[in-house]
Amino acid sequence: MHKLRVYVDTSVIGGVFDEQFSVSSRRFFEEVKQGRYAVLISAITYGEMVTAPDRVRQMFESLPVDAVEEISIDSEVRELAAAYVAANILGPKMENDALHVAAATVARADMILSWNFRHMVNFNRILKFNGVNMLNGYSQISIHSPLELANDDENQNI
Repeated sequence: MHKLRVYVDTSVIGGVFDEQFSVSSRRFFEEVKQGRYAVLISAITYGEMVTAPDRVRQMFESLPVDAVEEISIDSEVRELAAAYVAANILGPKMENDALHVAAATVARADMILSWNFRHMVNFNRILKFNGVNMLNGYSQISIHSPLELANDDENQNI
């Protein structure tokens, strides 16, 4: 079975300890530990985790080393993020969110997982991100919340 490469932002990692998001976030990370998903993470996410509570960092560090792939923030990623800002998808103050989407796009992630409904998991913004991606020669990127990954395989006979 093909292991899906999923770029996660800090909201999913911290979501493990958030009452509203914990069930779906925990389920996702359990499936990572079972080998269903590979987690893609960038220096942006690492930087955001510096100020996170210890338990958030410890939870992330508990993932199997072979389940995590670090994505670099290079000039290609920065140029694509700048294109998102230039297209007014996100403002300059939301540069990290633009970098998350650009990093996942350049790395050819299968999807981005986030709880950031305002700036990332947002239908209109996703259309715009993908429009810029296509104009710049990149593939479209899927952006979802962990809630959308609920595994209902056991209900296939319904």
